Amino acid sequence: MPKHIFVTGGVVSSLGKGIASASIAKILEAKGLKVALQKLDPYLNVDPGTMNPYQHGEVYVTDDGAETDLDLGHYERFTHGTLGRENNVTSGQIYYSVIAKERRGDYLGGTVQVVPHITNAIKERIREVSRNKRYDVVISEVGGTAGDIESLPFLEAARQFRHEVGRENSLFIHLTLVPYIKAAGELKTKPTQHSVGTLREIGIQPDILICRTEKKIDQAMKDKIALFCNVESEAVIEARDVASIYECPLAFKAEGIDKVICQKLKIEYKSGSLQHWKKNVVDKALHPKQWVKIALVGKYIELQDAYKSVCESLKHGGIANDTGVVIKRINSEKLESARAMGQLQGVSGILVPGGFGTRGIEGKLNAIRFARERQVPFFGICLGMQCAVIEFARNALDMKGAHSTEFNKKTPFPVISLLEEQQNVKDMGGTMRLGAFPCQVKKDTLAHKAYKADEISERHRHRYEFNNEYREKFQKAGMKLSGISPSGKLVEIIELEDHPWFLAVQFHPEFKSKPDRAHPLFQEFIRHALFYQEAHGAGIPAPAIPEVLAEQAPPRENGEAHA
Repeated sequence: MPKHIFVTGGVVSSLGKGIASASIAKILEAKGLKVALQKLDPYLNVDPGTMNPYQHGEVYVTDDGAETDLDLGHYERFTHGTLGRENNVTSGQIYYSVIAKERRGDYLGGTVQVVPHITNAIKERIREVSRNKRYDVVISEVGGTAGDIESLPFLEAARQFRHEVGRENSLFIHLTLVPYIKAAGELKTKPTQHSVGTLREIGIQPDILICRTEKKIDQAMKDKIALFCNVESEAVIEARDVASIYECPLAFKAEGIDKVICQKLKIEYKSGSLQHWKKNVVDKALHPKQWVKIALVGKYIELQDAYKSVCESLKHGGIANDTGVVIKRINSEKLESARAMGQLQGVSGILVPGGFGTRGIEGKLNAIRFARERQVPFFGICLGMQCAVIEFARNALDMKGAHSTEFNKKTPFPVISLLEEQQNVKDMGGTMRLGAFPCQVKKDTLAHKAYKADEISERHRHRYEFNNEYREKFQKAGMKLSGISPSGKLVEIIELEDHPWFLAVQFHPEFKSKPDRAHPLFQEFIRHALFYQEAHGAGIPAPAIPEVLAEQAPPRENGEAHA
């Protein structure tokens, strides 16, 4: 049986439980342990597939087609794991399964209750992660904040789980806040004490506290927290703000969290080196040789998490090129007039990511036309590819009014249309083309040079595709269809012949990029952006590394953020 670690959060949300969980997994993997990660989400949606990005952030897609929480992206980026639908559990899934059993009569007419039926179902999902695979450690992150009504069934299930497997096989790590009160010039421990008190009221005593803080926590304060929260002093772990999230495993290890975990779970302690991570990820992220500016043109830029994987993948492409990336986030709605195109001046690459709905589409088309006509490196993803097709049809093929049937069912030129298998779909949740699908890559193309492979596998999340009726016209006009599904029916990658680097894909490459193994398309995109920058003298001075994680800071007034 694997050892189980439960990660909970207190005081406020957005403290970084996902990054903390991923960092702990990274440290344990370095010791040769096989680690699984799981997110337990308290919301009643079955999955985030139909949720607004402004409320939830991006929807992360796994190889097996699950639409999951964005924290699974952190799990995959930090570790060697490939996750699936068993790694994300929501209250909606739990209640749905229990009610389905009740309707079938599985409970023999008994009263169905939160305890034991809901908690038993949660425990079953926790065990399911390691049922068919061997793991040494399973880390389960409990979403929400201690004290939330929604989280109570998950916390109660975790409490029962520890009772069943014993203390040597289970561990509670609580992530909490030690705020700095500027007027008093002091760090305050009371919020942490109250948060731990809330957990203890429901029967959970944390074994380790991870304290998020702006300032250094000295030993005297650690001793105070330990005394009032009933943990050992060495189990109080400082988690100070860092310049890059990829520093977190190094910071946690320096605090000795791995020693405490191994001691409490009776795991043989092995040092486990993170030197490769430090040298090839952290050092390059913090001290790049050069910088490049990339425009991210989307409609959800006000929320940092809406394009989380895309932004991280741009960083990875930068790390692979020993380059820092400054992301200029541009609201596509503000590019719908010719006067607004000045916002794209000074960038060395333009990326248009995925999305849904007609809002901001015309601005995306204008940004793509700017990149195509001015030879600026362009990368389109999912809807970004569809917009590239629409823009080319309108302005290179003179198909006035060309559009996607998603946005205009009466368009005279439906160059993007609904997938055949989607014609009769009624339910919106979990019914798109989802998960990993193979793609055949043509030789002598930008895509083939990047992948160095004839066949690839990438993750999808869409309903609409390139309309095959227009293939011949596009190819004659200079558009290469460089990636095609094995059946030959679906266009997956497009390029332009008379452009140094103009490439768009129907899939989501950002879901398979890691900081120490950048996705080849992001690596090539940044490389060609550097070529453009050098050719046009558009180099930028090295910006100051921000004191706070760029992921947690709001967009700057000029729309730029350091990556």
